[in-house]
Amino acid sequence: MRLILAISILTAACFAQAPSEQIPADDAVRIHEFYRLASQIQDQIWPHWSQTPTPVLLVTPNTEYLTHHPAPPADFKKLRDEFYSRPRQFSPNLLATMPVFGPPSTIVVGEPKNTGSKTSTPWLITLMHEHFHQLQSAQPGYYMAVEALGLSRGDKTGMWMLNYPFPYTKPEVTQGFAQLRDLLLTALNENDEAKFSRLARQYVTVRKKFFEQLTPDDRKYLGFQLWQEGIARYTEIRVAEAAAKYQPTTEYAALADFETLNRYAPKPREKALDELKYVDLGRSGRLAVYPFGAAEGFLLDRMNPVWRESYFKHMLSTDSFFEK
Repeated sequence: MRLILAISILTAACFAQAPSEQIPADDAVRIHEFYRLASQIQDQIWPHWSQTPTPVLLVTPNTEYLTHHPAPPADFKKLRDEFYSRPRQFSPNLLATMPVFGPPSTIVVGEPKNTGSKTSTPWLITLMHEHFHQLQSAQPGYYMAVEALGLSRGDKTGMWMLNYPFPYTKPEVTQGFAQLRDLLLTALNENDEAKFSRLARQYVTVRKKFFEQLTPDDRKYLGFQLWQEGIARYTEIRVAEAAAKYQPTTEYAALADFETLNRYAPKPREKALDELKYVDLGRSGRLAVYPFGAAEGFLLDRMNPVWRESYFKHMLSTDSFFEK
C-alpha cells in the first residue's frame, strides 16, 4: 500500500519490547545501496529529483531506524552512520510514503522479506517508486491541490485515496476500460511508426470518450490515481532500466539474495505489461491504475518524448497530455 498522507490506522497497537541498539548489518547495506543508486540515476529520469529530501524509516520486528531526516523526532536515539532508532510503532510489512513526522514525506518500509519485494534488488527499485512519491509531494502546492479535488468527503486520514467509491464494477465503465486497455496494448506493440501514430490517435479519441462518461468526481479521482500511482509505477520501471549498468558495492553484492540490476532490469516492464493484459477493472479495482498508468507513460514516451518536462506543471492529472 502506497500512500502520501499519514494513515493513523497503520500504526501498531503496541510497541515492541526490546529495540536493537544498532541497525542489522544487511539492512544498513541495503539502505546505503539505495542512496548510492538514487544518486547515480535519479536525475536521468526526472530533472532535479536529487534535490528532493529522502528520509527513510526502516521498520524491523522490534525497532524502527530513521535516516536522512532533517529533524529526527525526540523519541529517536542517535546511533552511528546517520541512523536513529526507537521501539517499533509501525507494522514491519508496511510500504508507504507519508509525512509521518511532518514534511518532508518519509518512506516507511519493512525489510525485504516482510514486504512484497521479498529480496534486496526488487526492494531497492520499490524504494525508488516511493522516492518518486516524495518528489510528487514536495512540489509547491501539492497538498493544496489534493485538498482542492474535493474527494475526501471529510476524511482526514488519507484513506479516501483507497476507499473512494469509484464505479469499478459498473458494466459500461468496466467495458470501456477493457476497450481502452486493449487499444493501449495494441499501440505499444506496434513497431511501424505510421501505424503507431494512427493507433495513438485512436487511443486518444477513445480515452476522451471513456473519461466523458464518468461523473466529474469520478473523472478527477481516476485522473489523480493515474497521475500519482500510475506514473510512480512507470518511474519504477524506468529506474530499473536506467540501472542496468549500475555497479553495486562489494557489500551489497555479498548479500545472500543478491541479484544484479542488469539481470533484474527488464523484469518490471515485462511484469507490468503482462499484468495489464489480464487486468479486469471490476476485479482489480484501484490496483488496475498501476500497470495501466505505467503503460500510458510508455505511450507518452513515444507520442511526446519530452512530456515529463511538463508533468509537474499539470498537477494531479495526465489528461492534458492526451488532448492534442
